[in-house]
Amino acid sequence: MGYSCTPNNVTVENSFEKYFDSNHVTGTFGLYDNGQGQFFVYNLSRFKDSTYLPASTFKIVNALIGLEKGAISSSKMVIPWDKQVHTLANGDTLHEWNKDLTMEEAFKVSAVPYFREVARRIGVDTMQRWLDSLGYGSRYTKAKITAANLDTFWLDNSVKVTPDEELGLVKKLYFDQLPFRKKTTQNVVKELMVRERNANYILAYKSGWGMDEKGKSIGWLVGWIEENKHPYFFALNVEGTKDTDMKAVREQILKSILKQMGFFEGKK
Repeated sequence: MGYSCTPNNVTVENSFEKYFDSNHVTGTFGLYDNGQGQFFVYNLSRFKDSTYLPASTFKIVNALIGLEKGAISSSKMVIPWDKQVHTLANGDTLHEWNKDLTMEEAFKVSAVPYFREVARRIGVDTMQRWLDSLGYGSRYTKAKITAANLDTFWLDNSVKVTPDEELGLVKKLYFDQLPFRKKTTQNVVKELMVRERNANYILAYKSGWGMDEKGKSIGWLVGWIEENKHPYFFALNVEGTKDTDMKAVREQILKSILKQMGFFEGKK
């Protein structure tokens, strides 16, 4: 599913390192200029070869399968609150999770309980078939879904993906190249990913945040930025400590890199 880099189209951008260093994190970033066929990357080996839990970036695939198979009837489908009070690691209450949510709302606030229920409704066999079909999480070992991990595998490190795979997934989604219906499945998820839209650009992404086996904080932003109808696909992977303010750090790094590359002004 990944984007295949070749030496002829790759530019290594070590200048991006300062944005990771200033936030006291490590990681990788890759951007593919679809019009020119050029790939810009910081930390190429990590981007291509290292695997990490997808965390909530898996909501892209979960939503696609759910819509395709009827586990989600539409983006307006409500799943009632499970009455559990969900909190952040620091104890703050996640008010946006602790209520009845539509799929659209749950996707926007990255509500884990909603999509755990979607996974349970999809079921082990159907989930496994779709992950196999997509080649999802199979960089080194095949993703193995069981009754025990059906609603946690994207969070508990039992399935891992490379940043390269993540970029390949959103690129195929953008161009309706995934094996799902276009209008009622792929287009719905694409629209849910849009975070900013104005006269100069469209910025669309899905975030992810989880902990690896060593207690390191892993953050993601994967998606695209579009200017003058030209898409550029990206995957940002960030690794920090458990105390890293990942929500703020990953967005700051993404915006800084894109600004350095000349985005946000509608001139690309």
